[in-house]
Amino acid sequence: MLIRELLDAGDAAAIAVTAPSRPSLNYSGLRAHCDDIAGQLAFLGLVAGDRAAIVLPNGPEMATCFLAVASRFSAAPLNPAYKQSEYRFYLEDLAPKIVIVADGSDNPVRAAATELGIPVIEAKIADGAAAGLFTLCDGAADTPTPVPSSEALVLHTSGTTSRPKVVPLTQENIVTSAGNISASLQLTPADHCLNIMPLFHIHGLIAVISASMSKGASVCCSAGFNALKFMDLAAAEQISWYSGVPTMHQALLLRAQRNAEQAKALSLRFIRSSSASLPPAVFDELVSAFGCPVIEAYGMTEAAHQMTSNPLGAGKQKAGHVGIMTSPEVCIMDDAGGMLARGLEGEVCIRGKNVTPGYENNPAANESSFTNGWFRTGDQGVFDADGYLKLTGRLKEIINRGGEKISPLEVDNVLMEHDAVQQVVTFAMPDKMLGEDIAAAIVLAEGKQASEAEIKAFAAELLAKFKIPKTIVFLDEIPKGATGKLQRIGLAEKLGLGS
Repeated sequence: MLIRELLDAGDAAAIAVTAPSRPSLNYSGLRAHCDDIAGQLAFLGLVAGDRAAIVLPNGPEMATCFLAVASRFSAAPLNPAYKQSEYRFYLEDLAPKIVIVADGSDNPVRAAATELGIPVIEAKIADGAAAGLFTLCDGAADTPTPVPSSEALVLHTSGTTSRPKVVPLTQENIVTSAGNISASLQLTPADHCLNIMPLFHIHGLIAVISASMSKGASVCCSAGFNALKFMDLAAAEQISWYSGVPTMHQALLLRAQRNAEQAKALSLRFIRSSSASLPPAVFDELVSAFGCPVIEAYGMTEAAHQMTSNPLGAGKQKAGHVGIMTSPEVCIMDDAGGMLARGLEGEVCIRGKNVTPGYENNPAANESSFTNGWFRTGDQGVFDADGYLKLTGRLKEIINRGGEKISPLEVDNVLMEHDAVQQVVTFAMPDKMLGEDIAAAIVLAEGKQASEAEIKAFAAELLAKFKIPKTIVFLDEIPKGATGKLQRIGLAEKLGLGS
C-alpha cells in the first residue's frame, strides 16, 4: 500500500480534517485536494524523488500539505521557528526543489532559500475554504506514481550530541507504521483526535495524522499546544483521544485537576503518550483525572515513530513501561551484538518494514547503528516476564559518576514521587574529581514549597547514596526542545553548573 491509498479508507462524505472556526473537510475533498496539490507540484517542475520543504504553521494546511507531498514526492517539513542560519543548514543538507510557505509569510526561510537559489511557493487559502484547502499555482501536470521503496518523508535527528543525521522514510515505512499504530489503538471511523503535536515532527505526522487517515478517522488540527484552551476545544470538538509528550500531559493534568468535572465529561476513550518516558506518578494521575486508559508508546524518527505500545483494555497498561511489540521486532542486545534474554538489561534494537533503510550519505553512522539487520536505538531497556519493555535510560544520557553508571530516568521517577515536585529532569554536570556528577532541575507544584535539603533527604530514602543529586536547581520552567521534550544533554552548560 502507498500513502495516497491510505486516504481511500474514509467514506467520501465522512469528515477527515477539522479546525477551529473553519468548515470541515471530508474525505472526498481531502483526496481531491491531495491529487490537485500533487499535480500543481508536478507543474512547478517536481519529478519522482524530488523533495519539497514545508514551512507552515501548525494547523490543517500543514497536515494536508504533508499528505499531498508525501503521496507523490518527498515531504521535508521544517520547524517554522528556525533562524535563517538554521534554515540554510537544513536546506543545504536536504536540497529540496521548492520551499512551501504560508501566503504573505515573512519567515526567514525565504532569505535562506533565496541565498541557495531555491524557489519559494506560497500556499494560498481562499476565503471560507474548508480546513486544509489551499493552492500553490494555477497549473497542473501528470504526477509520478511512487513504489513502496520511494522516499516519502525526510527528517533530521535531533543532533543533541552530534551533527543532525538525515533520516529518509519510505512509502512502506510510513504506511506500515500508520497501520501498526491504528491497530494498537483500535482506531475506527468514529474516532476524532485533537492534534497538539508539532507537524514538523514524526509523532504528529504519523501517530496522529497518518494513523487516523488509515482508518477513515478524523483529526482536529489545532494551531499548536495550548494548555489553557485544550479543555474547551476538546469539548467543542467531542474528541475521543489525543497524543502528546510528558510535558504536555503534565500541563494538562494541572488544568484537569482544577476542573475535574470538565475533564471527566470529555469521556476520552484513551490518552496516548510517546516520545519520552512518562513518569509513573503522572501516569496514575492522568488515569484518575480523565477517567480513561493512558496508552504509553515508544517511538523514534528512524522507526517512522512507533516500536512498542501498551495495549488497550482494562488492566493491560503498565505504568513505567512502554508496552509490547506492535509489529516491528524488538530485542535487547549487548555491546557485541548478542541477544539478551528477558530480564537482562541492554540496548533496545529493532527491525521491520517501518525502519528507515539507513541514514543519508552517512556510512559511518549506518555502520555503527545497524548490526546484522537490527537498528540500534541508543536506548537502554529490559523486557519483563510479560514481554513489556521498560526503558532505563538513553545510553548517551547515562551519567558516569566516577565509574558508577546512573540512569537519569531512574532518578527522575523517584523525585517525581515527592508531592511538591511538578516536573523534574536529571542530568550530568561536569565534576573535576568524578568527571561527572548528578544534578536535577525541578519545577515545584503550585502552592508547594521544598528546599534542596528536603529533596535530597527524600531521595536518600529511595536511592543509593551515589544516585542522589549533588545539585538541585529550582526553575519556573525547564528548557524544552521544539517538540516539548525536556533536554538533558547540554542543560548543565545552559544553567552554568559544574566545575
